[in-house]
Amino acid sequence: MKLAVVGGGSTYTPELIDGFARLRDTLPVTELVLIDPAAERLDLVGGLARRIFARQSHPGRIVTTADLDAGVDGADAVLLQLRVGGQAAREQDETWPLECGCVGQETTGAGGLAKALRTVPVVLDIAERVRRANPDAWIIDFTNPVGIVTRALLQAGHKAVGLCNVAIGFQRKFAGLLGVAPAEVHLDHVGLNHLTWETGVRLGGPEGEDVLPRLLAEHGEAVAADLRMPRELVDRLGVVPSYYLRYFYLHDEVVQELGRKPSRAAEVAAMERELLEMYGDPALDEKPALLAKRGGAYYSEAAVDLAAALLGGGGSPYQVVNTSNNGTLPFLPDDAVIEVQAAVGAGGATPLPAPRLDPLYAGLVANVTGYEDLALDAALRGGRERVFRALLAHPLVGQYAYAEQLTDRLLAHNRQHLAWA
Repeated sequence: MKLAVVGGGSTYTPELIDGFARLRDTLPVTELVLIDPAAERLDLVGGLARRIFARQSHPGRIVTTADLDAGVDGADAVLLQLRVGGQAAREQDETWPLECGCVGQETTGAGGLAKALRTVPVVLDIAERVRRANPDAWIIDFTNPVGIVTRALLQAGHKAVGLCNVAIGFQRKFAGLLGVAPAEVHLDHVGLNHLTWETGVRLGGPEGEDVLPRLLAEHGEAVAADLRMPRELVDRLGVVPSYYLRYFYLHDEVVQELGRKPSRAAEVAAMERELLEMYGDPALDEKPALLAKRGGAYYSEAAVDLAAALLGGGGSPYQVVNTSNNGTLPFLPDDAVIEVQAAVGAGGATPLPAPRLDPLYAGLVANVTGYEDLALDAALRGGRERVFRALLAHPLVGQYAYAEQLTDRLLAHNRQHLAWA
């Protein structure tokens, strides 16, 4: 089995490698290709990847290359984890929206739109080259904003599934609080990427007992603290929102907070420099503890589980993924990409039936889906007016003056990445 990772020079990659090594019975990889144009980073990450495989006696071969076409040739699955513009572009996404009093964040709001505009054309070019090399290969997208990127891939006819680590993080957190194995926890997870709610926590599978009320009653303080939201808010919702809902429910508070401290991008850039120095140590043969602070917790387990299921091997029968709505949420278009529990197998991902979504959540989902329609249109066709329309539609912007100012700032900071600008 051959897998390829586009963006293989990422400091995330050793987390992924560790998962491939530990879970080789689930996903028996014989060749893993790390693809990245950043030769120095790729060399450091590739060296550590080989040492991790050797330490854990994994028989697979690790290849590094800057040649995308050669790297994906013959691959059974291609994982996308790229960042167009690097941490420098992320730094901008997280700062210039604050100048207008709006949340600065890399996956939602104005910053998230900027990232989508930079990313979608690049991902579609990669996917087309994957299709020419091997039309049967699955594309697993971990590149943010996952919902918009996955929708672009599916609308272009690619075999693609989007993946996020929010759900597996909740699964592990809840399992620890409940004192059960993670595999016993099935989430009623519903919404859009980075806009989801856990409306049920079931033990044993989709038909299992819903213990969410007990979880909140016994551990509500810990859950709320983890979300950085008031306990009262979580109790009144009666569900567990993704921590990304903090940008919506506590918008003004978060804007003030972000304005008082260095950006997350600056923190991550400093961390990456330290990680890359560690990766260059020839004695290091396991992922360092610092990597846990980088983000992407449990990404490797989720990626292995999904790839194994898609490739007809092991893998859990039910997984939280990003895939086409196809009537699951009846108030959304069929081609909207939602993040829900799905039955996953060699034929792809089929969403499980979802109960009627409370209007409190459905309204926001519909609003953001409308924004994503406009964001994808702007990413595919370009033009200042399309960017403005997407910003005006976003509930974290939503005002004419803000949308005008943010459009100008977005274009000023991203011209080098936007061919049409």
